[in-house]
Amino acid sequence: MDRTWMNLSRGSNEYRNGVQTFLDIAFHNSSQENMILCPCKKCGNIYWHYREVVYEHLIVDGFIRGYKKWIFHGECTPSGASSTIHSGYPYSGYRQYVREDDMEGMLRDAFNMRSEGFQSCPPNYVASDDYNIGGNTFMETGRSVPDEQPNEEAAKFYKLLGEMNEELYEGSKFSTMSFCVHLFHIKCLGGWSGNSLTMLLELLREMFPFAKIPQSCKDMKKVIKDLGLGYNKIHSCPNDCMLYWGDRRNQQSCHVCGKSRWMNADAEDVNEDEYEPQSRRKPSKILRYFPLIQRLQRLFMSSKTAEFMTLDHDQRTDDGLLRHPADSLAWKSFNNKFPSFASDPRSVRLGLASDEFNPFKIMSTSYSTWPVVLVPYNLPPWLCMKQSSLILSMIIPGEKGPGNDIDIYLQPLIDELKQLWAGVETYDVVRKENFYLRAALMWTINDFPTYANLSGWSTRGRYACPCCAAQTCSQWLYNGKKFCYMGHRRWLDADHRFRFQRALFDGTEEFRKAPEQTVGSEILFMLKDIDFSYEKLNQPSNRQTNR
Repeated sequence: MDRTWMNLSRGSNEYRNGVQTFLDIAFHNSSQENMILCPCKKCGNIYWHYREVVYEHLIVDGFIRGYKKWIFHGECTPSGASSTIHSGYPYSGYRQYVREDDMEGMLRDAFNMRSEGFQSCPPNYVASDDYNIGGNTFMETGRSVPDEQPNEEAAKFYKLLGEMNEELYEGSKFSTMSFCVHLFHIKCLGGWSGNSLTMLLELLREMFPFAKIPQSCKDMKKVIKDLGLGYNKIHSCPNDCMLYWGDRRNQQSCHVCGKSRWMNADAEDVNEDEYEPQSRRKPSKILRYFPLIQRLQRLFMSSKTAEFMTLDHDQRTDDGLLRHPADSLAWKSFNNKFPSFASDPRSVRLGLASDEFNPFKIMSTSYSTWPVVLVPYNLPPWLCMKQSSLILSMIIPGEKGPGNDIDIYLQPLIDELKQLWAGVETYDVVRKENFYLRAALMWTINDFPTYANLSGWSTRGRYACPCCAAQTCSQWLYNGKKFCYMGHRRWLDADHRFRFQRALFDGTEEFRKAPEQTVGSEILFMLKDIDFSYEKLNQPSNRQTNR
């Protein structure tokens, strides 16, 4: 249908009639009886609403910018493109029906696949945009040969993406991937061991020899791991002194505090158990780390997300207004300082967010788990802070927070960030070329106590402000037994009336200028002679400190 009405004024009759037509189509294809996903700028196809509410939102706020293809409301690619794809597709798993399970939806969310064959389509239809299977790329537009072959990692990803939809057996509405996921779900709920699951698979293979059932539990895990959904388990010292990682991966005890790597083991006994299989022993503490490089590469292996990763650079209006972090002075200053990094719009800018939470939802339980989340700021403003766009980097275990020792757990992430700063070969599915993906961590998002842990600057005491540093204006309250922070009038204009009002403030007039910002070279000079020590074993309690 003609959609020029979407560009008209929202007060015009043409726009209102067009909205009514859209609602008719959306509710006709909706999976729910009386509600659809609202495509307005505020809801962003996340929240379900009734027809009257959606109509009001679209009149008041309008559609999401660029939402001309209504993929969340039943619209798919043309059937002609689909026939071109399916006629050359070598796998029988892409049959023209919708599976009863939602494996496509799970993988779409896992890989941000918004257009690679996982659209929300009407019944009896499955669309596919582009895959690389055995060196051939099948495009929605009918193109069959790319300008440049994807690298080994990208080719492996596309191959697995096709294999995941192989039928479990001929005529089955469930794939091998669906079978593996459902069986793993039952394994987790029932508390099965890996050996018991392998025995069950052997029995099923004997009973149903025509089905493509994996050989063992290990093979099932390998399928999920190869798809990039896995994580790395890294053992750590229970006192947060070190990670058993890198050159220290085979150590049996902490080189700082001497604590054993394993539970219920003394440091004196670790040499006796050094050659015992590690699978029989339980580590004291485990860091779950999700590799960053693979997840950033996935963003450019999907045609939809690859376009979004440069959309804000290509279509951003530079009119001086702050609509996106790219409009900030920090972003522009970074570009000026590193022009080679900024020359490629595909270079990724990241933000790091971290804070503690109690996973057991019991406020009286003193247990603290720390997730570390990365935000890709290359995405446009309506996507970069959505939950589906956030990248989980690691989960730091409790029961106590890491405090200043969080640096110990950030080592794997820092190592990957160093690799990304130098460049990692990645395949861009939009431009059909391999390029060196670069990334930089620009900001952190946290509360003030966590700010102290991440920056290394104490946010308590006389010099609590990390920006003012030694120029922090603080005053001790003898009755309150704590510091208060004054001197805020220094940031006002030199002739501002508040600077001269003694009675309303601390009884003095303010003639000082705002403190100068400390630059990175000065911070490094202040830190050059500091000797860092990581451990919690010998730290005094708060009660002993107050005494």
